[in-house]
Formats: sequence, C-alpha cells, structure tokens
Amino acid sequence: MGWSTMIELALILVLIIGLGLAVTIVIETFKRRFNHNHLEAHPIFEDPNSLKQVECPYIYDPASKYISLIIPAYNEELRLPVALDETMNYLQERARKDHSFTYEVIIVDDGSSDGTKRVAFDFVKKYKVDNVRVVLLGKNQGKGEAIRKGMLHSRGKLLLMLDADGATKVDDLAKLENQILAVAKTKHQSAGNSSEAIADIPIVAFGSRAHLEKKALATRKWYRNFLMKGFHLVVLLAAGPGVRDTQCGFKMFTRAAARKLFTNIRLKRWCFDVELVYLSKFFDIPIIEISVTWSEIPGSKVSPLSILNMVWEMGLMSLGYRAGIWKISKRES
Repeated sequence: MGWSTMIELALILVLIIGLGLAVTIVIETFKRRFNHNHLEAHPIFEDPNSLKQVECPYIYDPASKYISLIIPAYNEELRLPVALDETMNYLQERARKDHSFTYEVIIVDDGSSDGTKRVAFDFVKKYKVDNVRVVLLGKNQGKGEAIRKGMLHSRGKLLLMLDADGATKVDDLAKLENQILAVAKTKHQSAGNSSEAIADIPIVAFGSRAHLEKKALATRKWYRNFLMKGFHLVVLLAAGPGVRDTQCGFKMFTRAAARKLFTNIRLKRWCFDVELVYLSKFFDIPIIEISVTWSEIPGSKVSPLSILNMVWEMGLMSLGYRAGIWKISKRES
C-alpha cells in the first residue's frame, strides 16, 4: 500500500469520526433542550431535632433572609466540617453585630457515598433547621445541578455559592457583597436603600483567582498549564470575553439574577459556570469580577477527563444557544 493510499484512508477515517462526532453533538443538544424545565417536586427539608418536615421555598417567592450560602458536597465527609465551622463562625459573628443580617446555609449532598450526609445533619442539629438546611439529591448529578437545586430553593436576597473544601475564605463574601451593593446604588438611585432593594436588581459577582495566575503557571506541571490555556480559549469562543476566571467556585447573585439564570441553566456538571456567563450576557446582567483569597486544598476532583467533559459541554452549549435549539425563558414571576 502506497503512501498516497494510506493518507487517503486516514483522511476518510478522520472525516467519518468528525461526522460521527458532529451528529452526536447535535443529537445530545436536542436531548437537552428541555433540561431547564425543572418540574420535579420541591424538596422537603428534614429537621433532625423535631423530626418534622419543613417545606422549602422557591426562587420566585419573596426573600425572607438577607443571604443564602449554597454549598455543593460530593463525598466531602473529611473537608466539609472544617469549612462549615469557619462559615458558621463568620455568619454568627456578623449576625451578632448586625441584627438585620439574617442567613441560611444550604448543603446539597450530591449523592455522596461516604458520611457527608451525616456530617451535614450534625450541623443542622447544632444550628437549627432555620439556619442550616440539607438537600439530598439521592444520586450524583453534578456540581452544577447541586448548586442549581440549592439556588432554586433558597430564601436570600443575596445568594452565594461556595465550595465545600474551603479553598476561598468565607469572609471574602463581604467583597462581593459590597461591590454588588455599590453597583445597585448606581443603577437605581431612586430605589432608596440599596440593601433593601437589592433582591430585585439583577447583578452577579464572580470571585476571581486571575491575580494568582502567574504564580500558578510557575508551579503547575506543563501539561496542566497547556490544558488550562486551551480551556480558556474554548471558554472565550463559547461565552465571549469579559471574565478572566469563570471556574472559581465563589460566586454571588442577587435574587433577581439567580431567578433568571438558574431557571434556564441546562449544564449540570463542570461547565455550568460558563453557561452562567453566557446567560448573564444574554440578560444584560452586570458581571463584577473580584479578586479573592484562594488556596489549593488537597483532594481536588478536577482531572484531565474533567477538562474534556467541559469542552464537550461547551460544544453542546454553543450549538444549543446559537442554533436556537435551547430556548431561554424570560419569565419574571
């Protein structure tokens, strides 16, 4: 067999694989076009102290807390207690100083197979179900789905997602909060007290590790830097410019922003952050990017396979929205 024949066969093989991949992406995109229709029954929060069930709210209900913290947890039995202790200490201290500062922590157990559920309910027992609540997904569905569930069933004017490993210090939430309040004040001078009106003004604040990028590039393995640079390029193509760090797990939303974004989000795993950027731009929701304190915590679940899954999901997202297969709901109430 000559070289020309081998090249022709190789090209045919590449063409077949490419066509197969394209067909697969189209089929999967159509399969997910109704993924934002969250028709499941609202979860019931369990109160381990009284053994009573507490009905949970929905994102369209009026806010009854100042802030909600949503923590997705998958097999976090070891790391969750430290992060929760730090979080509760911060929240209690702020509440002591300011009686208008009301809060809740929602832990979403994403189908863990270890003792995450037990750890979470220990904190409900200690701090009462009005302050700490647990949502059980039953089976692993992905970080994006866990956060979506917590967001849709929270009570805060402000809603903060943060990781269970404590990689970002919880007191940095004040940085995001203050910037959101500042933007709200400039956007709605006639709204009076911006802290009172904040629930109704769509604004998003992203915690960012971009200021740490040079140090990270110097200490990471070359192949991890290569993968991350490639990932950033795909993010730019999928969601456009404007956000340097889409993947930091520390993001704050006003209730109005969360209502628009999390009732539309379709991606359930690692790439949901990029979809949040795309949807924010669609709704013309301001995105503030703020540097936060961040440290590498052992036990990361991100792997090269995770990067490939992100690229796959961004391909679905780009086709879904740009081809009009995924429709965006504009429901306000």
